[in-house]
Amino acid sequence: MHFYCPVENRTILVKCTTFERLNCAYCMSNHKIIDVIIPAFNEEQSIHKVVRDIPKDLVRHILVCNNGSTDNTKQVATDAGALVLDEPQSGYGNACLKGLDYISALDKKPDIVVFIDGDYSDYPEQLTEVIAPILKEEYQLVIGSRVLGDLEPGSMQPQQIFGNWLATSLIKLFYKYEFTDLGPFRAVDYPSLIEIDMQDKNFGWTVEMQVKAAKLKMRCTEVPVNYKKRIGVSKVSGTIKGTILAGHKILWTIFKLL
Repeated sequence: MHFYCPVENRTILVKCTTFERLNCAYCMSNHKIIDVIIPAFNEEQSIHKVVRDIPKDLVRHILVCNNGSTDNTKQVATDAGALVLDEPQSGYGNACLKGLDYISALDKKPDIVVFIDGDYSDYPEQLTEVIAPILKEEYQLVIGSRVLGDLEPGSMQPQQIFGNWLATSLIKLFYKYEFTDLGPFRAVDYPSLIEIDMQDKNFGWTVEMQVKAAKLKMRCTEVPVNYKKRIGVSKVSGTIKGTILAGHKILWTIFKLL
């Protein structure tokens, strides 16, 4: 029979009764445990779309980490089929750490953890592309780069674009690793994630992961991901205060870890 592989983007003729013999990232992922963490704060309009579009046949748990939402995010995510974890302490990093705490308590640990935002600005179906370098080439950290992908006009504010450029330029200068983005859509193999030992509780989460991976000389790469205007107002770039706080924390994290 023929089988369409979304990672390879081609139709494969299957001549055996199992996919185990195929050199195919999609089939390989069937033998890997993949968990997805989605930090969410007041994302009732978008969270069901994110959960809906994640390839369910590839992942074990979709963990929506409800970061003190005052709207109906928790119920909408539950109705969409996600497992919702409550983290009342505000902070992007706190929400992600809640998901990692849940995973660490499981008897069977995942092979890969994927992070994606709950505002539907990313394309969750591109998860197959984000995990492919780990499955096929044994990379440890994969960043979904919005800079390399198709960026919808207006989806990133000028201050975000400049901040990304500045932060990645500093990482290149001080840590000798080349990134183009600090994007939230990313995948990391679980043993490497444990070694990175994430600590940041708010705006410095993404840059901490990349800087620590660079310091540990991990195998990192980027894949292009597309990006569209988010649903709702950004809690970071949508306000002057949020932009200043995030920018300060990102730069502070880069220099703190030198």
